[in-house]
Amino acid sequence: MEHNPSSSSRVDRKTIEKNRRNEMKALYSQLKSLVPSSSRVLSLTLTLSQNTHTHRENGAAKYIKKLQIKLERMKEKKESLMGVEKPDARLSRETMVGLRPPQIDVREVGSALEVVLVTGLDCKFLFNKTIRLLHEEGAEVVNANYSVLDDAAFHTIHSKVGQSATGYEAARISGRLKKFVYGAASFEV
Repeated sequence: MEHNPSSSSRVDRKTIEKNRRNEMKALYSQLKSLVPSSSRVLSLTLTLSQNTHTHRENGAAKYIKKLQIKLERMKEKKESLMGVEKPDARLSRETMVGLRPPQIDVREVGSALEVVLVTGLDCKFLFNKTIRLLHEEGAEVVNANYSVLDDAAFHTIHSKVGQSATGYEAARISGRLKKFVYGAASFEV
């Protein structure tokens, strides 16, 4: 009996196609189990039509898109609740300039301290907290003012440290102010 090579290849193709169909059937049933029951009702009504697999695929794709959108919204809500704000990609370079880190310079002139604080327009709270910190350290604020130029706010605070104050006390106050300002800047960004 002679073996016909064309019939052998035909059987192989049939077997391969049958295996492919069975694998696709298993994948569709797995996909169907992942789609929620409300979508299953829709897919059951579509079983009467000719393109059931196409409808199921479209339904699954729509469901996955909805889940992705819902996930993005939940991430944004989580970030806003945690107080973490990422810079908006739509912000131009001009608006990003206003987000400058604060700088502080403390000078000791006799028993007086001159504090110069330069901040961006986004750090309004630093001025008040700097004055409060000076009061906590026992310094008497004599004069405080600020001015705004372009994207920066310049705050100047003149204060008197007690008569018995040594250079060490002024250095301690200066260190505490710098630690506060630069620490607050690292949390803001």
